[in-house]
Amino acid sequence: MTRPAPIQCGRLDALSPAFIHGFFTRHGGVSRGLFAGLNVGLGSGDRPADVAENRRRVAAWLDSPTPFLATPHQTHSPTVETVTAAWPPDARPRADAVVTDRPGVPLGVLTADCGPILFADASAGVIAAAHAGWRGALDGVIENTVAAMERLGARRAGIRATLGPTISQDSYEVGPEFVDRLLAAGAGNRRFLRASPRPDHAQFDLPGYILFRLEAAGVEAEWTGQCTYADEARFFSFRRTTHRGEPDYGRQISAIMMRS
Repeated sequence: MTRPAPIQCGRLDALSPAFIHGFFTRHGGVSRGLFAGLNVGLGSGDRPADVAENRRRVAAWLDSPTPFLATPHQTHSPTVETVTAAWPPDARPRADAVVTDRPGVPLGVLTADCGPILFADASAGVIAAAHAGWRGALDGVIENTVAAMERLGARRAGIRATLGPTISQDSYEVGPEFVDRLLAAGAGNRRFLRASPRPDHAQFDLPGYILFRLEAAGVEAEWTGQCTYADEARFFSFRRTTHRGEPDYGRQISAIMMRS
């Protein structure tokens, strides 16, 4: 049986042997067709039994004491949920980040171009996972996640974060309405835009913007460097699916847990 083989970040692993994490690719699952591989998207049109098996494999890779994963119902919001126990799929709260100080609770977020961020404060024993697309990043999901971690005892200076596979600037064209909104939030945001072949459009550096917001929040951060759009063999991509006119797409998961 093929097993998941997620991307890992040495910096997070080096914090403490008490943490386990992974930015999972589409490899190692049972889904077929458009969803081929490790699709964990409960909102996709994939076979529910296949999604359930894929999620079980992620939990098993993490050595989780529960088959459930604390992944929220994501809405591109700045909302953060503090978690005390993993929930069944039909009990997911609407949020775009999850935080815990409890061992044995596997936190995760789903993405298909947006930025998955995993956070950890080794000294405080607090972890988090956040889903940061342009809207969530602009509206404050990163800052709200850090504040929620602090409420559980984390120190901002002690938090380390890693941004996982995300759509890159080369693959992310945005229209004039987006450009106007980004610049209205701060003229300095222009550095995250580059000229596009189409008039009135631009190429947006989402990973660069997310790292900027993390560093501005006082969190040491890095990006793993993979582009979800360009690397079809390893990643699902909403934008790639849209450009092809395909009816649906899979979602990959990024997850972190404190060992019991």
